Amino acid sequence: MENQNEQQQLNIELSEEIADGTYANLAIITHSPSEFVVDFINVMPGLPKARVKSRIILTPQHAKRLMKALVDNVKKYEAAHGTIQDQEPVSIPMNFGGPTAQA
Repeated sequence: MENQNEQQQLNIELSEEIADGTYANLAIITHSPSEFVVDFINVMPGLPKARVKSRIILTPQHAKRLMKALVDNVKKYEAAHGTIQDQEPVSIPMNFGGPTAQA
């Protein structure tokens, strides 16, 4: 029985549409006691309006796992390609309401 559980695998399907990906250069993160909401946005220079391209809703536990996975992957990337240089923070007025953070 234990050996059977070790052999089970999750098959993840990736459609062609999703595989193309969506570019975003800004993420807005809001949260409540029960969920984290991450809005991915593509801000174009010179345009006063930007549209949310994708919204991901996570439980706090999954948000923390995502954070750890990102930290691990950034460390691996920097080990292979050098330090990622931080840029000046984007100063765009955001009117989403609720607690916000930028990434």
